[in-house]
Amino acid sequence: MTAPPAARRVPHVHSLHGVERADDYHWMRDTEAVRGHLVEERRHYEARVAHTAHLRQELVSEMAGRTPDAERSVSWRRGAFVYYTSTESGREYGALRRNKNDKSADATISVLDLNILAEATGYAELGVCEVSPCDRYLAYSVDTTGDEVYELRFRDLATGEDLPGRVPGTYYTGAWSADSRAFYYTVVDPVYRPHEVRMRVPATGEDVLILHEPDRRFELTIRATRSGLVTVTSTARDTTEVWLIDGTAAHSVAGRRPGHEYRADHDAAGGRLVVVTNDTHPEFRVVTAPLGPPPSAGERTSQAAGERTSQAAGERTSLTAGQWTPLAAPRPGERVHAADCFARHIVLTLRRAGEPLLRVIPLDGGQEFEADPGVPAGRIAHVRNEVYDTAELVVETGSYTEPTTWWSLDLDTGARRHLKTAGTPGHDPARHVSELHWVPARDGTEIPVTIARRADVPLDGTAPCLLHGYGAYEATDDQTFDTALSVLLDRGVVFAEAHIRGGGQMGRDWWLQGRYAGKPTTFHDYVDVAGWLKAGRVSKIATRGRSAGGLLQAAVYTMRPDLWSAVVAEVPFVDVVTTMLDDTIPLTVNEWEEWGNPHNPEDFTWLLAYSPYDNPPQGPRPPLLVTGAVHDPRVLVHEPAKWVARLRATGDSEVLFRVEVDEGAHTGPTGRYARHAYEAEILAFVLTHLGR
Repeated sequence: MTAPPAARRVPHVHSLHGVERADDYHWMRDTEAVRGHLVEERRHYEARVAHTAHLRQELVSEMAGRTPDAERSVSWRRGAFVYYTSTESGREYGALRRNKNDKSADATISVLDLNILAEATGYAELGVCEVSPCDRYLAYSVDTTGDEVYELRFRDLATGEDLPGRVPGTYYTGAWSADSRAFYYTVVDPVYRPHEVRMRVPATGEDVLILHEPDRRFELTIRATRSGLVTVTSTARDTTEVWLIDGTAAHSVAGRRPGHEYRADHDAAGGRLVVVTNDTHPEFRVVTAPLGPPPSAGERTSQAAGERTSQAAGERTSLTAGQWTPLAAPRPGERVHAADCFARHIVLTLRRAGEPLLRVIPLDGGQEFEADPGVPAGRIAHVRNEVYDTAELVVETGSYTEPTTWWSLDLDTGARRHLKTAGTPGHDPARHVSELHWVPARDGTEIPVTIARRADVPLDGTAPCLLHGYGAYEATDDQTFDTALSVLLDRGVVFAEAHIRGGGQMGRDWWLQGRYAGKPTTFHDYVDVAGWLKAGRVSKIATRGRSAGGLLQAAVYTMRPDLWSAVVAEVPFVDVVTTMLDDTIPLTVNEWEEWGNPHNPEDFTWLLAYSPYDNPPQGPRPPLLVTGAVHDPRVLVHEPAKWVARLRATGDSEVLFRVEVDEGAHTGPTGRYARHAYEAEILAFVLTHLGR
C-alpha cells in the first residue's frame, strides 16, 4: 500500500479568549509553500484509486449512454430573435444560438460558443450573457480558471467580432440600459466581494462608477426587469437594500435597516413596484409601492458616487417609504421567495409544507391559481421568461427519477402544453420511484427526506444507501434529475436527501433553527435521519456533501463515525474558527451572520465546539474521500489540506485527498464529459465501500 505524503509539522499556536489551539499545519495557508505537497497528494490519490479504473470506466460509459450525443434546449424569445443553446456530439460545452424564427434552422447564427472560450485552459464558466435590447450587442464574461472572477467582453452580433477593450475582475451579474448604450456590471474587491456597480459604454470605452458598497457584509447584484428598469440589490445575510438605476444615478427603493429584507420587480402596466418583504411577516409577504419620480436634479447631485459611499442608511431618500399596499397576504405554512411581473399577471414563487409551487395572480381581477410539480417529490420553476407582455410562461418540472420536462403554462387558464422532455436514453422513469418521508428528529421535529430508488429495491434493510445533505444559508435541495444518480440507482443503491434544518426546505424558520448557535441542530437532524434509515430500511450508508455540506460530512464523521461505511466531503469548510477569524479572505465578514463571529467569546465557544479541524474523531473511523481545488475562492484549498493532514496524524484510517492543482472550481468540472469522469470517481469510491 502506498504511504500518503507526510505533511511537515511547524508548531504554531492560536490564542484567543483564554484558549490556546495548536495548529501545526497553519503554514499551508501559504499557497506557494503548499503547492508541492498538494501535487504529491494528487499523485497519491491517483495511485490509491488505480484499482477502480475499470469500475470508473464502466460508470463513465453508463453515464454517457444516458446522455444524448447532441442536445438542444427549449428556446426563448428576446426582442426580435429566438434563442436556444445546443451542444454538438463530442463537445464538452454548449453554444448560444439565435434566429428570427424558431422553426427556421437555415437562419440560425452562433452567438457564443463556450467550447472556443475553453480552448486555452480546458475550463470555462460563463458569467454574464446578456443581449442588448436593440438585439445587436452581447455582453458576456468568462472564468477560465475556476476562481469565479470573470473577464467582461462585448461582441457586435452583426459582425460576430468582439469590440476592443476587455474588463477584468468582474462578477457574474449585469444589465443593459434600456437604450442599449451602456452596460452595468459589478467589480470585485480583493476578497472577491462584488462591491462596485460600474457603467460602461462599449462604443467609447467610457467607464463610470455608479455605486460603491463600503459595508463588507454586503454584496451587490444587478438585474434588468422585463420592463427595462435596472435594479441593484445590496445583500447581507439578513438585510437587503434595493436601488433603481437612472443613467448615472442610483435611488434607494426603501432604504436599509438591520433585519429588513426586500426585493422588487416592476409592474409597468400599473406604474408600481411589486415587493417581496419580511417587514411584518418572517416568511415574507407581497406588497406594491407606487413608483414615484426620481429625485430632482439638486438631490441627484447630492447622490454622486463618492457621496453614496458615506451616507448612513437612515439618511437615504426612499422612493417608496410609507407607501406599501398589501397584494398577497401571508398564508400559514408558506414561504414566499419571489414575485415576477408580467404585463397582465404576477407570478409568485413559494413553498408550502416543503413543496415548491407557483401562484399566478391575474391583474385584471381574475381567479388566481397554483401550479405544482405534477410528480411525486418533484420540483417546479419558471425559466428564461424574458418577455414582459406574454400570456404564457415556460416552466420546468422533474424529480430525482423523472427527467426534466419543459411546459408552456397558460397564465390565464393554468393549462400546460408539453414542450420538451430531456433526453435520457436507457432510463425508464416507470422503473423508479421518488417519495417523501417524514423522519422524527430527537426534539420531535419532523424532517422531510426525499428517497429515490429502483422500484424493485425495497426499503427492508437489504439495500445500501447514499445519503446527501447540505443544511445552510436557507438553501433548498430541489429534486433534479441527474444521469449519475440514475446510474447509481440502477446498481441497486437507495438515494436519500435529508432536508435538514439550516436549509430552507420548510421556510425561513427552518433556516433560523440551524443557524448561529443552532448549527448543531443541522448535524443532529442528519444523524437522526441516518439512524432512521439504518433501523431496518437500508443495510449500509455512505454519506456525501459539498462546501457547507462538506462541513456537515466532517461534523458527522466526527460525531458518529460508526454510522457510515464511507464519507465523501467535497471542498469542506472545516477549519471553522481560524477561517472565520480571518477577514482577509473571501466569505468571512459577510458570513459572520450565518455562522457567527469568533471574535465574540460566545460565538467562539460554539464554533470551536464543532469545528472539525479542532475536533478530530476518537476511535475507529470510516474511509474518507476529501476534495479541494487550488482556485476555489469559497473554501480555500488549505482548509481540506490541513484537515487531511491532521486526520492522518491522529489516526490510521483511510483518508484520500482528491485535489485539483490546475484549473478547477468549487463545484467541480464544468464540461459534460469531464463531469461524468468526476462523478465516476466519487461513485466508484462509494460503491466500493458499499459492496456494490
